[in-house]
Amino acid sequence: MRIFTTFVISLSLLLSSIATANTSSAVITPNLPTYSKIYDDQRDPFKDAAAALTLAKETNRQVLIEIGGNWCSWCHKMDAFLAKNPDVYEALHSQYVLLKISVSDSNENNDFMKSLPPVLGYPHMYVSTAQGKMILSKDTAELLTGNNYSKSQWLSFLSDWSVSTTKAQAQLATTASVE
Repeated sequence: MRIFTTFVISLSLLLSSIATANTSSAVITPNLPTYSKIYDDQRDPFKDAAAALTLAKETNRQVLIEIGGNWCSWCHKMDAFLAKNPDVYEALHSQYVLLKISVSDSNENNDFMKSLPPVLGYPHMYVSTAQGKMILSKDTAELLTGNNYSKSQWLSFLSDWSVSTTKAQAQLATTASVE
């Protein structure tokens, strides 16, 4: 009887943790702007970027610009990875405003893409401050271990380029240059 009771309690704890993990990403997703959820080649990337910068200023976050498209298998793989890793998903959306920019055969968004450093492959990411200063161009292949995205590399990347980390680095640089 004791084994059965332990099994039932363990099973209910497992199901509860799965439900909580699924709920945490579901709670964030409905509140995300459309430009954070999907690639849409009909959207105006300049208007979306302006809105993302405004939101980043209001919420003290960086902007993570993700270049890709609905045709991109690695973009889908990255979305699936984020959905399966709620702690990475939460870190991403709590520290960054995600701006998905679509590039496709029907709309390469050339004018917008000219304003960015060259893309090395898809998906490709850029980190911008809320003031619009580009601080990183990131090949997402750097976040892979083998053929899968790495949870530890993602969390490290998100932490390394967050507002708090980049502000601390800027303060250290200012202090060092004064001395």
